[in-house]
Amino acid sequence: MTKADEVRSAMMAALKAGDKPRKDALSLLLAALKAKAIDKRADLTEEEENAIVYREIKEAKETLETTPADRTEIIAECQTRIAVYQEFAPARMDADAIREVVTALLAELGLEAPTPKDKGIIMKNLMPRLAGKAEGQLVNQVVGEYIK
Repeated sequence: MTKADEVRSAMMAALKAGDKPRKDALSLLLAALKAKAIDKRADLTEEEENAIVYREIKEAKETLETTPADRTEIIAECQTRIAVYQEFAPARMDADAIREVVTALLAELGLEAPTPKDKGIIMKNLMPRLAGKAEGQLVNQVVGEYIK
């Protein structure tokens, strides 16, 4: 079952339950998934579907951060969207899990004491392994701990 199918069935359940805010959030997510599939002209991979879910969460958080405090209806809508989208997002790697991957990569590359010059090589090899599994900002922070 694809992520779009899961979202569609959850949206129908919310519609039957009369939960309009949840149905609206799921409708937006389904539209984003469908739009990407149409642009690609093929079925989406699981990684692409997860990337879309994470992008939608990020956009909702950005909207939440920039919304004035007196716009309570927009704030409530964004909070609902974030909560609903997180149900469909797989868990992200934490800093410890990222450290394990970085340590293995450094051993693989033969870098015992990486310098700032090595950061580009490390990130170039690391990001494809962690794509969709970890937040880029956290990966950058963890790699920064290793660079001397």
